[in-house]
Amino acid sequence: MRVLGIDPGLRRTGFGVIDAEGMRLRYVASGTIVVPPELALAQRLKIILDNLREVARETQPDVAALEIVFLNANPSSTLLLGHARGAALCALAESALDVHEYTALQIKKSVVGTGRAAKEQVQMMVKHLLSLDGTPAPDSADALACAICHAHTGPLQSRLAPLTNGSRSGKARVRKGRLLG
Repeated sequence: MRVLGIDPGLRRTGFGVIDAEGMRLRYVASGTIVVPPELALAQRLKIILDNLREVARETQPDVAALEIVFLNANPSSTLLLGHARGAALCALAESALDVHEYTALQIKKSVVGTGRAAKEQVQMMVKHLLSLDGTPAPDSADALACAICHAHTGPLQSRLAPLTNGSRSGKARVRKGRLLG
């Protein structure tokens, strides 16, 4: 499975592509889309859309993983980040990719083992897990971490999906450690 991970941002959007074969992970590509802040919002969003569309076309991922926007102390910043995330979602949808979403806490816990990991810890674990020669840039590392998170949790989600589709709430019900359909 080839996974495209995205760390959305209005100034810097990170992307990372990995191949996952069972527990084996292999680095394919990564980078950062740097958006000039002096451009109008619509132009900035188009840069994100166009570049992510191109990344998806060039790398041919099977699935995408996207970081969920967290609620920032500044509502205006959160709204702008949501716009960048929307541009990323549009690029992924246009590329006909299934999109899986993860919180920063889920990503950090999956990659580092704790949801409170610092950016440097994420960078070092991504470097280690993908056997990279150098440390990836922060935005690229976050995107690769998102892809790694999906590689770790996606297969389990796929196996659980048929069990959870029949429940009324759409969520799995568990009683005394047993999954109920």
